Order: sequence, then C-alpha cells, then structure tokens
Amino acid sequence: MLQPRIPVNPLPTGIITPPIQPTPVTDVEPVQAPASAPVAPGRTAVQLTPGSALALAAGGGAVVLVVGTVLVSMLLAVAITGVSVALIAVVLRLLVRDMQKGR
Repeated sequence: MLQPRIPVNPLPTGIITPPIQPTPVTDVEPVQAPASAPVAPGRTAVQLTPGSALALAAGGGAVVLVVGTVLVSMLLAVAITGVSVALIAVVLRLLVRDMQKGR
C-alpha cells in the first residue's frame, strides 16, 4: 500500500543512484504481548499535622518577607539613582548657563 520512497540526489559527478525498492515481507510471526506490570496503588492525600501546618505557614511567611525586602531594596536603589541623576543634571545645567554668560 503506502511504502516510503527514499529521495535520490544526484552526486556532483553526475552519477545518479536508482531508488531503492523495498521488498514486501510475507512471513511475519506473531509476537506475544509482554505480561502486564503490577498496578501501583493510588496516591494518598497529604495529611498535615498542626505542627507541620504551622511550620509551612511560617516558611511561607519567611519567603514573603524575604522577597518583599529584596523588592523594596531594589525600588529604593532605583529611586536613589534617579534622584542623584536629577541633581547632576541640575548642576550641569547651572554650570553650562554660567559658562555661556561668561562669568
């Protein structure tokens, strides 16, 4: 029925290889299916004790505090950089104005 065909590419010397014709296979022996593997039992739900729930809540709170601290410090660094650049711009503007007046 549908058999794959291998494309033929001519070589730089001009020699063309003929397409390979697959031979039909008539003698096929049946293969036995392997034995099915044993089925693992379903997963059980995670049960939290009051101590583990408290530890989980404390760990989550600590993560929130650390991430919040990092984000606030990055925002503060950006704000300080912006203020310092603005001050430098004002000082440079005043210096350029003084140089143009010839003082």
